[in-house]
Amino acid sequence: MVKRVQRQLGTNFDPSTEVRKRRSLGFRTDRDTWVRIEIRDLARLDGQGRGVEDAAVLEGVALPSWHQGMSWIDRELGVMWRADEIDVITDSSIKPGGTLTTEPELSETWWATLNGSLDALAKHATTRIATSAGSRITQERITTAIHHVFPDIDTTITEWTAAHADLAWANLTAPTCYFLDWEDWGLAPCGYDASTLLGASLVVPALAERVHQERRTDLDSRSGQLAQLYFCAKVIAVGEQYGSLLAPATKLAEQLVRSLRA
Repeated sequence: MVKRVQRQLGTNFDPSTEVRKRRSLGFRTDRDTWVRIEIRDLARLDGQGRGVEDAAVLEGVALPSWHQGMSWIDRELGVMWRADEIDVITDSSIKPGGTLTTEPELSETWWATLNGSLDALAKHATTRIATSAGSRITQERITTAIHHVFPDIDTTITEWTAAHADLAWANLTAPTCYFLDWEDWGLAPCGYDASTLLGASLVVPALAERVHQERRTDLDSRSGQLAQLYFCAKVIAVGEQYGSLLAPATKLAEQLVRSLRA
């Protein structure tokens, strides 16, 4: 598979730069670009497989430039392979994996780029539906997750905007702010990105408060509150598996429920 991608894209990979994630593999190339190879089950092919390429049309968003891509179906394995060649981003992910437990040093320029990018993204019209863990983010999915923990909440989402849909600290870089991994982007509840970033910051109260301060308009809207409650409900449903994130997520959920019921 790797050899096929190198041959068709006309480049060679540096094996010492290999980065493995849950469903992707990445390498730096001999022309100083980056190639990301993704795998998707055929049962989950829903038009989302070109996310990185489709994101190339986004203006005002800090993301790596897209150069070329390829894809093919592997009937024997029952999967689709997708490879995209993009600019190399030399800045590091803020938290490559796990829960963020210490406050990162982020400049005012960094926060300005984050805000400008999220504002520009939300204005973009798209027919794509955002995905998470391979499934679409729909009203039904949000309602099911919230009602599993809080069955009497009106979960109707009235505002849907374009979102990155996987805005964890692993997908943001510093000292320069870039948004990585665009395979899941599409329409999601207004405030969805801010909500997931806030949720990923809850163990560091000062950082969570800064995220809220920067994205207050999104987070304080009803759709934004429901997006936050969706995040919290998923954490609460699993419980102690989330470790130090469980207690602050439970506290935030209680505040959100009071607000949504008012």
